[in-house]
Amino acid sequence: MIMEIIGYILITIGSLFYLLGGLGVYRMPDVYNRLQAGTKATTLGSFSLILGVGFAHPEWLLKAIVIVAFIAITNPVGSSALARASLKAGVKPDPRTDTGEYLPKKGGADE
Repeated sequence: MIMEIIGYILITIGSLFYLLGGLGVYRMPDVYNRLQAGTKATTLGSFSLILGVGFAHPEWLLKAIVIVAFIAITNPVGSSALARASLKAGVKPDPRTDTGEYLPKKGGADE
C-alpha cells in the first residue's frame, strides 16, 4: 500500500516535469535554450514517472531501474549532439542569450 502511494506520487511529479518541459520548449527563444529546457525537464520527468510505475508495480521495479539508467546515459549525449550539430550548421543563438566565450570568434582558429 505504501509503495503504491509513493509510486503514484512519483508519477504525478513526473507528469508535472513533463508539463514544465513542454512549457519550456514552447517559451524559450532559440534551439539551444529549448534543448536545455526539454532535456532537463523530460529527463527528470522520465525518472520520476518510470520509477513511479516501478514502485506502483514492484514486479517491474528492476526493469524500471534499467530504463532509468539507459535514459541517464542517452539523454544528455543526444542533446549535446543536437546542440553541436546546430552550432556547426550555423544556427545562431538568440541575441538575448549570453553565450560568453563559447561561440567561436571571427577569424579565429576554430573556423
